[in-house]
Amino acid sequence: MTKRLILGLAAASTALAAMPAAADWREDMPEFRIGLLGGENEADRLRNNDCLRGALEERLGVPVELFPAPDYAGVIQGLVAGQLEYGALGASAYAAIHLQDPDAVDPIFVSAEADGSTGYIAPMYVRADSDIQSLEDMEGRSLAYADPNSTSGYLVPKFELSQQGIDDEEYFSRTGFGGGHEQAVIAVLDGQYDAGVTWASGQGDPDDGYTRGNLRRMIDNGLLDMDELRIIWGSDEIPNGPVVIHNSVPAEAREIVEDYLANQLEQDPDCYYDISFGEGQGWVRVDHSFFEGIVAMRRSEVDGSR
Repeated sequence: MTKRLILGLAAASTALAAMPAAADWREDMPEFRIGLLGGENEADRLRNNDCLRGALEERLGVPVELFPAPDYAGVIQGLVAGQLEYGALGASAYAAIHLQDPDAVDPIFVSAEADGSTGYIAPMYVRADSDIQSLEDMEGRSLAYADPNSTSGYLVPKFELSQQGIDDEEYFSRTGFGGGHEQAVIAVLDGQYDAGVTWASGQGDPDDGYTRGNLRRMIDNGLLDMDELRIIWGSDEIPNGPVVIHNSVPAEAREIVEDYLANQLEQDPDCYYDISFGEGQGWVRVDHSFFEGIVAMRRSEVDGSR
């Protein structure tokens, strides 16, 4: 090797060493924060989502933290403020974020039901020993909504009842919020309310708590026996709620998250079942257009409350 070549290689090496290293997106996102909606006790939420935390932490190469909120509003505000990078929401909670800041998050997936559909229902339930057999029997009785930001636990049932000519403030003796889907069921079982509304896949046998949803999860966790409840009404189909990602998440990190979810059912089925509340056919890609009807419904609800 000639002296001139040696000097040339040395100079090139020195120049490369002097160049600044390419910026690593992990410097801009030192941790990945996942918001967990209220509606299920905190220990169960953390346990069911720990597989997601571990899988994403391994793939992203940054710490992944779970943040369980006491209610829906906590996750909504965390995403709007950029204090969370990811959340699995109901359609109404997504609509609430979109109405506050249309550029805050992108909906990227919804979970498909056992038959491949991408919707679910809001069933109204009463205690099995109640004399209430139908919606008509609910006149003058009390109703527990789940959360003011819940799609199935408030927005859609209230809207559909109003479409049937039922003003919930006049028709029921009183309404209130149970503090979440699970808590509302317990309130009905304890006799604090005559009925409640929650979410379920609408697939499978109602007497088994359907294939997926709050009732199914409570049964699986030993908190409910469906012999204790009776379903008396169900909503029309509701768009499944989305997984959303904050728009500040770097493109490479977003691709990693999306790739994991797109293949989760095949590659990590136990985790899919844990985080999606039961049986389903995996994640289906969506965008904002999937939720335009719910956004319009939410906008109408907000305008009507002013």
